[in-house]
Amino acid sequence: MATRKSIRSKPAAAKAPAPKPPAPKKPAPKPEASKPADLKPAPKPVEATPAKSKQKLVRDSFTIPKDEYVVLEQLKQRALRSGRAAKKSEILRAGVAVLNAMSDSVLLAALSVVPSLKTGRPKAEKRKAASKPSKKE
Repeated sequence: MATRKSIRSKPAAAKAPAPKPPAPKKPAPKPEASKPADLKPAPKPVEATPAKSKQKLVRDSFTIPKDEYVVLEQLKQRALRSGRAAKKSEILRAGVAVLNAMSDSVLLAALSVVPSLKTGRPKAEKRKAASKPSKKE
């Protein structure tokens, strides 16, 4: 009997897996509008306070007599002569820290030296009169 040669197909070569299509790229963040160098905020100085979570800042305005305002400027100059530049807000915050450390009786004594002021802004007529010279005909 004649043997038949079985026809076998060649074994399939191991195919390399098809390359996966690249994952969709995330859209690039839009660049912010570039600001001129003089408008960019200056980097914040690192304070020597213990690392806390970011403190919320409060902006406030107040009225102060001119002679006490001059004292703030003198304190700034004293700090500068001593080797450390200080801002008005730093001086005021240092004063608040000193007042906070005082006993109640010393605090009340310090407050009794400071005269009470009328709150609010000056009236509009007084501000206008002070800022504009009067016209005489």
